[in-house]
Amino acid sequence: MEVKKAVILAGGLGTRFLPLSKVVPKELWPLVDEPVIQKIISEAKDSGIFEMVFVLSPGEKKLLDYIKPDLKIEKVLEERGKDKLLNQFRKDQSFFQNIDFSYVTQREPLGDGHAVLQAVKKIKDEAVACLFADDIVDSKTPCLTQLMNVFKTCQKPVIALYRLPQDKISSYGVVKVEKIANRVYKIKEIVEKPKPGTAPSDLAVIGKYILTSEVFDYLKKAKPSQERKEIILADVFGEMLQQGKVIYGYEVEGKWLECGNKLAWLKSHLYLSLKDPRFGEDLKKFLKEIK
Repeated sequence: MEVKKAVILAGGLGTRFLPLSKVVPKELWPLVDEPVIQKIISEAKDSGIFEMVFVLSPGEKKLLDYIKPDLKIEKVLEERGKDKLLNQFRKDQSFFQNIDFSYVTQREPLGDGHAVLQAVKKIKDEAVACLFADDIVDSKTPCLTQLMNVFKTCQKPVIALYRLPQDKISSYGVVKVEKIANRVYKIKEIVEKPKPGTAPSDLAVIGKYILTSEVFDYLKKAKPSQERKEIILADVFGEMLQQGKVIYGYEVEGKWLECGNKLAWLKSHLYLSLKDPRFGEDLKKFLKEIK
């Protein structure tokens, strides 16, 4: 099996970003001078994927507007003689050419597993990438490519993992693993937000996966958890593991940049801005001035 499609989870209410998320969905918040979602699309595109399915909240179409050509803006720039801006805008819009975008709607926020399941009608009996719209990995080799390279060999679900210090690990899903190769693990168990000192490892789960049709079979049968009343992808993986199914994890190379809450987004925005060759040096000088 080859991975040719990506499901991108871009729904949710964005409650951690209120009040601004009332008008700007969190996936459109900027990282340097482009929205978070463009980083996700770039990762998939750079990994050779040109068919992408968005899972959106009801009525939320701003993301779709962003990826569509805008001839009105082009006309205004042309009339005003803004040739440099016009050329850059056309270049930016051309980024989305040759990508087959579609979307499905998650009518109720019933968990990430439920969100993935909404895309099943767009997917045949095939393996797909699944990318959360608030997890970025800054790396030389796209994070998704790293996972796909593992999948080529194992042909089983693959979960992105990232090593964290012990004082942070209890805020995440953490895996119990058996190491089988460099950075490659066979997952034994997934523990959600373990109490301090009880984590089975220091490897946290990132919102990037390769999912097989078998995962979708389990999702179709999954019931909402008693505690959260949601269908959680980690719970489905847990059930698969209990039944002897094989799931692999890969400790990704690069820096994990979270964008799921205000502070995490601010840190990620600052990190990438300081690295950007257009703005980095001036920003570093500015930070020294205001100390």
